[in-house]
Amino acid sequence: MQHLYLKTALLLLLTLMLSSCADNDFYQKDALVQPGEYDLPPAGTDSVWVVAGRHYERGWLHRLFWGRHHRDSWTTPVKLPVFDLSRVNGGMEVIKKGGGYQTSNFHLQDSLGRIYAFRSIDKDPVQVLAKFWRPTFVTNILRDQTSSATPYGALIIPDLASAAGIYHTSPTLYYVPTKDTLFGEHAGAVQGKVYMLEEKFEGIADTLGMFGDVAGFEGSDDALRNRYETNTHHFDQKAFARARLLDVLVGDWDRHKGQWNWAAYQEGPADIRYKPIPKDRDQVFLKMNDGAIPFIATSKLIARKFNSFGSKIKDVKALMINAEFIDERLLHELTRTDWMEIAEELKRMLTDQTIEKAVRNLPPPIFALRGESTIQSLKNRRDQLPEVAEEMYEILARHVTIAGTDESDRFHVKRLDDERTEVILIRPARNGIPERVLYQRIFYRKETEKITLHGLSGEDEFLLEGDVAEGILVEVYGGLGEDEITDRSSVKGWRKMTHVYDTERGNEIDFGTEAKDRTTRDVRVHAYDREGN
Repeated sequence: MQHLYLKTALLLLLTLMLSSCADNDFYQKDALVQPGEYDLPPAGTDSVWVVAGRHYERGWLHRLFWGRHHRDSWTTPVKLPVFDLSRVNGGMEVIKKGGGYQTSNFHLQDSLGRIYAFRSIDKDPVQVLAKFWRPTFVTNILRDQTSSATPYGALIIPDLASAAGIYHTSPTLYYVPTKDTLFGEHAGAVQGKVYMLEEKFEGIADTLGMFGDVAGFEGSDDALRNRYETNTHHFDQKAFARARLLDVLVGDWDRHKGQWNWAAYQEGPADIRYKPIPKDRDQVFLKMNDGAIPFIATSKLIARKFNSFGSKIKDVKALMINAEFIDERLLHELTRTDWMEIAEELKRMLTDQTIEKAVRNLPPPIFALRGESTIQSLKNRRDQLPEVAEEMYEILARHVTIAGTDESDRFHVKRLDDERTEVILIRPARNGIPERVLYQRIFYRKETEKITLHGLSGEDEFLLEGDVAEGILVEVYGGLGEDEITDRSSVKGWRKMTHVYDTERGNEIDFGTEAKDRTTRDVRVHAYDREGN
């Protein structure tokens, strides 16, 4: 009977909550501080006092259940410059209105042809919900939880990135007046709001001094496409590891492939190397574990990726979840030694003085609230970077995928002994382009459970050699093209440690004694999933 009462009560509670409607007036109308609202000094010429998000102010009971988060940062007045489209950077024009599920954003171009992103710092996450939930209380909850992100965290990043040798944008915050009409038909989207202006790196016109002799810029989709279609485009994986460690340092959990641009550099007559440019620092310094319900919701069993920033990096895996697709493809070359060297160097470069200077880029009222605690947390987290790097390496080393290209490639697997397996990927010489070793790494059985090789298209060669008592499982996916797959290796025991996936048609396959035949007559091809679906 007690269970029946409990179920009835829960049903009534759910019915009551579902009957609650989304608040159509959730957001403030104008960020500008109103006369008599606060006792503040004059803002000066071309600046005003603003409150980024009055709507995140909540009483103690709400904060108990849903968290204090960064509400004080959202509701504290700060002084910002006024945005005038006709004057900033010599005058700018709206190129297009961007997409995005949560932020309002525009692409602007200045008088020198440089492109910028202009994005609202507040978000409306309603579009990420299924249509059924949008008219309900769930929208209110989701909107309220935006307060877990700080509106000013991105201002700390440039000095940290510069000291660490990592490319970066340099965001500036502005207030757009309610009477501004320079955005034309889009004026209503920007009026009375706080926006962030930051560089978009799309062409040579956008080049800054930090990029040196850059040949151009690419987004992640185009850079990855070039990498897999040709064997002349490569990613600087050490530079990417350095950038990823900075992500963990500042608690940026949302580093999917759309959060990166790439600077392209010519290497010799034929090769291009990409170096990372992190962007969109909306989720740094997240604070979500200080309310009863978010604390439970962000546990390892539910929404683990929403990892809160604190003085200790407690869950490295959580900070890698959203970046899994790009991490697996762009960090597989690096050894444990590589990771440790990068982490130790980063730890030396991010001095106490650098951290203090970076955090002081916060607006003074926000520094008074959060500055000292943020400085101390960053120093503590910096000292953890070697341990973080080792854990990131171990997570990525368990299952490693090595892809060739749509051109002809040669894979050579050497089972060196019971503990070590070496993989070499070679670009054959062709059309005046010299032969080159594209990949070479030794794997250890105690770290790696499986190595997966993808030939993609082209006429590829796979050779596996070595007689050992124990070894690492190697999966071979030939892909499109007429491939030559030869397994001369031997791993004692009842389990086959080489699995070959390809079609029988048009391929030359020598299974030997070690390989497990997983070929098929079907013309379907087991291709490397480049989009992570």
